[in-house]
Amino acid sequence: MLLALMDEAYTGSAVEEPSGNSGSDDSGPLDLTDPMFLDLLKDENDGIAAKHWISPTISSTLQAAFNSPQSDRLKQSLEMAPRFLTLYFATALRDVNDSLLCALIPVVMSRYAAMFPDKVFSFKVRERLSDFILAAFQRSPNIIAVLKKPITDRLGEAHDNLAKTELALHLCWAIGEHGAGGVGHKDVARELFENLELLLYENLATSRLGLSQEPGSDSMGASSRKSSQARLLCFVVTAIAKLATCHSELLPRARVSLGKVARSRTSDRRVWQRACDYLGLMNEPAICLSVLGPSTAQGNGPGIVNWSEGGTKMVAHVPFYLLAQQKGPPSHNFSFADLLPTE
Repeated sequence: MLLALMDEAYTGSAVEEPSGNSGSDDSGPLDLTDPMFLDLLKDENDGIAAKHWISPTISSTLQAAFNSPQSDRLKQSLEMAPRFLTLYFATALRDVNDSLLCALIPVVMSRYAAMFPDKVFSFKVRERLSDFILAAFQRSPNIIAVLKKPITDRLGEAHDNLAKTELALHLCWAIGEHGAGGVGHKDVARELFENLELLLYENLATSRLGLSQEPGSDSMGASSRKSSQARLLCFVVTAIAKLATCHSELLPRARVSLGKVARSRTSDRRVWQRACDYLGLMNEPAICLSVLGPSTAQGNGPGIVNWSEGGTKMVAHVPFYLLAQQKGPPSHNFSFADLLPTE
């Protein structure tokens, strides 16, 4: 029967009931008229593809299960699934190589907005999906460069619904935090920067993101979408500033983008304030690199401060790049003992 199923998956031929005693406990023919089974079977070559979740049959089945009273088995499944995901992702981050992570992350991103329509379950699962994506990028930042196309696709879907907006927010944070994969990926950084610019300009003059929502939605929904848009744009502005800090060739374009936000009369107050702060930081290059530079390991240039060691260092109110020119013995003739009071 297993060979027959494989033949059906690869060639499309019909599965016939095996004759004689095959040693199997199956006494009846396999029902191949079940549309859900056919949807799963035709994707067997490449594994269970994400496209089967858009099948009308499966969508109607999920909606019917959600509208009917939940059985004890379903309640336990909804409770256990997030825990299994936690273990699965922890194992993947510990044992899986980068190639398999590159294959897994696009599937995770495609499932972010497609799951069983239970609010508590969806919240828990999305939290674990986003934690896994960010942890994978933290472990191997170069994955961002490899997954440039899936990431840009998700950024383009940021306005579809609130779940996709939340995913785009996390991706913007990862792009900026890791410099689009590092200083060696300048072409990828430029393309992702252009997508961030497009996302910024598309939403800068709008008061909502959920363009696909019903026009007669309540004020609470409109307020939620407006707040979600402001959060997203804050992260977009931050990602633009961080990318330009990591890749200095993007600095002129970043100043133009942030300047448009700073001059905009329709942007949210939080977005406007953040853009103004980053424009001010860019006037002090070394401070900007110290604050907005990528968190991944890099060679310390003149004036670069490792803030994790701040508890053991003294930081003066002097631009750090000025200190890079001070070599040799100090030019003053006093010591800290002259400045600090002694008992």
